Amino acid sequence: MEDHVKPEAKFDERKVRIEKMEKIREQGVSPYPRSDFKPNTTSIKLTEMFGHLNSEHLEKETREFRYAGRVMMVRDFGKGGFILLADQEGRFQAFISKKDISEQEFFIYKHVDIGDFVGVEGKCFKTKTGDLAIHTKKLVLMSKALRPLPEKFHGLTDVEARYRHRYLDLIVNPESKEVFKKRSFIVNYIRNYLAEKGFLEVETPMMQPIPGGAVAKPFITHHNTLDMDLYMRIAPELYLKRLLVGGFEKVFELNRNFRNEGISTFHNPEFTMLEVYMAYGTYENHIELVEDLVSSMVQKLYGTDTIKYQDKDLCFKRPWAKMTMHDAVLKHCPGINEKAIMDKDAVMKYIKTKHYGATLGKDVSLGEMIAIIFDEEAQPKLIDPTFITHYPVEVSPLARRFDNDPSVTERFEAFIDGREIANAFTELNDPIDQKGRFMDQLKKKEKGDEEAHHFDNDFIEALEHGMPPAAGLGIGIDRLAMMLTNSPSIRDVILFPVLRPKKTEE
Repeated sequence: MEDHVKPEAKFDERKVRIEKMEKIREQGVSPYPRSDFKPNTTSIKLTEMFGHLNSEHLEKETREFRYAGRVMMVRDFGKGGFILLADQEGRFQAFISKKDISEQEFFIYKHVDIGDFVGVEGKCFKTKTGDLAIHTKKLVLMSKALRPLPEKFHGLTDVEARYRHRYLDLIVNPESKEVFKKRSFIVNYIRNYLAEKGFLEVETPMMQPIPGGAVAKPFITHHNTLDMDLYMRIAPELYLKRLLVGGFEKVFELNRNFRNEGISTFHNPEFTMLEVYMAYGTYENHIELVEDLVSSMVQKLYGTDTIKYQDKDLCFKRPWAKMTMHDAVLKHCPGINEKAIMDKDAVMKYIKTKHYGATLGKDVSLGEMIAIIFDEEAQPKLIDPTFITHYPVEVSPLARRFDNDPSVTERFEAFIDGREIANAFTELNDPIDQKGRFMDQLKKKEKGDEEAHHFDNDFIEALEHGMPPAAGLGIGIDRLAMMLTNSPSIRDVILFPVLRPKKTEE
């Protein structure tokens, strides 16, 4: 494989490759032909069929195969040699001999570069070292690469290089490709799981006149013909609940959401969410669903309940740990006791001793302060999958209150390694209560809170037509994929993450 070279050397390499391309054209061969060569096998299929056979048994095999891929290595011995080709599933080598192919095909072989796409046809055999290969009887150039591949792409000092040039990352780092194959498995597993349980997959608007369903700052765009601003959705929640009003009872959407917020190893402005809504359900039903869905998925992927994430072992065996936010704060914050957690002044005094309490206003509620303490001190200590329940009503504008304690809601969040991966609650279907909470959010917005929930009068009107008691669930697909593929950053599981523009020199 070619070495990673400096920019000026890359330019020279490109020039050499263009010269090769022109020589190939002179032979009457297009370096970018129509795809008339149709592969009929893959590296995995060939290995499964013949990997267990010895050379003697393999010699009796008469079938010929057409295989294609990107050239990853060339070992030339003069009148022949080996080329290593990579397809989507793996790599397989082909043996080239001058006596077995046409003069034109051998000319092409001599002008093949690493990175080119090539097709070969022939029977399988085993080399003297016991490796499988195709004995090439036909060779086709399918696409000429004008730039070299970096050999040590994963070792570049620019940590964003893999994200900026994901295509190169996928070519030279097989482990990166495996991450995205597992991500695809995760998404398909979720779809099949929910379909088998009678949930209907639906699609809701990505551009909305009023953003809703979450507390977040939206992106704004403008529709010229209608001369109106629209918001990229921060969540599909309010539209999915409109479907419950309309008579659907079990719906889900795997959707792209957009939030105009910060970027970190766990945050990307564009991300994928699963949202699930169940008529006649409660948050306890979604605890059961999340446990079963994720635990069975881990078993299907790895055949075990315990997997490694960075330097920690995460156990997904059911049942997961469960505790209220109140109890989690008492357990993980030694400076707060049972008496103090009920005293707003005592909690305020405690927070003021911490660096994260400097910007709190005088009108902050006890529930909001408890939520802040939980986020800062208790949440990072939740390593194995854990459900936190009973969220304060002030931080849960769309969740139903407990009948016996209206200060908290029937809500949970699921945490893994200190990170939220799921949020669910028994839905609020009381239009009077919902309108009051929207009004409270509106007051926060008027005071400068850009993330406060907008007032959605159409949604209130929908609720006034009657929505059945229901439960809603959201799961962050990117974060879940991080945990299940041992990826340290959300950028590792998003094919094309948002990045700062790269400064270029003229």
